[in-house]
Amino acid sequence: MAQDAGLDLVKVAPMAKPPVCKIVDYGKYRYEQARREKEARKKQHTVDIKEIRMSPNIDTNDLNTKVGAARKFLTKGDKVKVTIRFRGREMAHMQASRPILLDFAKALEDICIVEKQPKIEGRNMSIVLGQKRK
Repeated sequence: MAQDAGLDLVKVAPMAKPPVCKIVDYGKYRYEQARREKEARKKQHTVDIKEIRMSPNIDTNDLNTKVGAARKFLTKGDKVKVTIRFRGREMAHMQASRPILLDFAKALEDICIVEKQPKIEGRNMSIVLGQKRK
């Protein structure tokens, strides 16, 4: 039937029982399939992780500025990794900085959730915040 119509016999679902075939122009079929895949990629949004770095002795106004930047990133749909970097003698008091990260998350609790609790990784302590699902 395909030869009589001057078209190709294409297996649409080869794993189905019985296999599903279609009589179509193969070139046109491949073109339509490529266009559909391109449209799907266009609508796709990749989630980036933006990092905000602070020091343990950050002041409230500086903290509010960083919170504003994080709010902007979260509303765009990105995740935010907030990192406190310790240097020298600050290393002895790492646990005292944990409330800073928790306050940061609390300031953004209306639009975000904590995906990863504060964790010490070498000289850094970080927390990961993600956008709250509706």
